[in-house]
Amino acid sequence: MIQLRNVKPEPLFEEGITVQSEIWNTKITFKKGKNYLITAPSGKGKSTLLHVIYGLRNDFNGEVLVYEKDSSAFIPDQWSAIRQNKFSIVFQDLRLFPDLTAQANIQLNAELASPDKTNQIEEMAEMLGVAELLNKTCGSLSYGQRQRIAIIRALCQPFDYLLLDEPFSHLDDDNIEKASALINTEIQRQKAGLILVSLGERYLFDYDQELIL
Repeated sequence: MIQLRNVKPEPLFEEGITVQSEIWNTKITFKKGKNYLITAPSGKGKSTLLHVIYGLRNDFNGEVLVYEKDSSAFIPDQWSAIRQNKFSIVFQDLRLFPDLTAQANIQLNAELASPDKTNQIEEMAEMLGVAELLNKTCGSLSYGQRQRIAIIRALCQPFDYLLLDEPFSHLDDDNIEKASALINTEIQRQKAGLILVSLGERYLFDYDQELIL
């Protein structure tokens, strides 16, 4: 499980932001197999929250416990193993390499280059309407197309938790429905937890808990 204990991101609180948050400066537990929706206006730290959980930021007070261990003590190899097998993420800015093909971006994790994974990638790309784009560079794709590639990349690896940062901002309703269905199928198959942050959109998931950041 993931536990936050009185976590206060220094940049937010140094700016004098005072919030009635159900997450910051309190105690919250995210359990595997449960779906969580976290909403907040811009500037309240939605991306910061996911980056703290994912181990990309340490500029906070308080504790983040990952599987009952203080994440601040993890060495890089431990974080690498967690990000390959326990946590998967769709970043708001996607973090795709523009000069690599969509397929290469998805397969940056060496384990995803196996024949079985290649078939899975192609099936997911077909479901999301981007199969014909796999051999094109990500820099040549529209933002909405790149969002679907980033979603596929996140879903093709094993994970206990899927972290989604405004994952559908450039998708129309039809593509949101297709992507949500694929995500639902995969988190249920992996018995994983979902943590989705948004400006207020609920999208097409059933949530076990809804929180205001």
